[in-house]
Amino acid sequence: MCNQTVGLIAAEIERHGIPTVCLTLLREVAEKVRPPRTLSVPYPHGYPLGTPHDAVGQRKVIQAALALLEAERPVLRDYGIEE
Repeated sequence: MCNQTVGLIAAEIERHGIPTVCLTLLREVAEKVRPPRTLSVPYPHGYPLGTPHDAVGQRKVIQAALALLEAERPVLRDYGIEE
């Protein structure tokens, strides 16, 4: 799904009291749209969790994303830098 669309949908869902977390491959889009909580990942398009069949690495991405639920919003973090 489009990074911009996901960010806008997340913001609307949050307005209804449901926490959200987004993964983005395009940090510059997240900077403009400002979704409530976003983890920017350094992977190629189509692979937001990283390398296929790398369950350990994918779990780390998911854990980093879910950790954003504890952060004040809006938050935009780069995966691998602030864990």
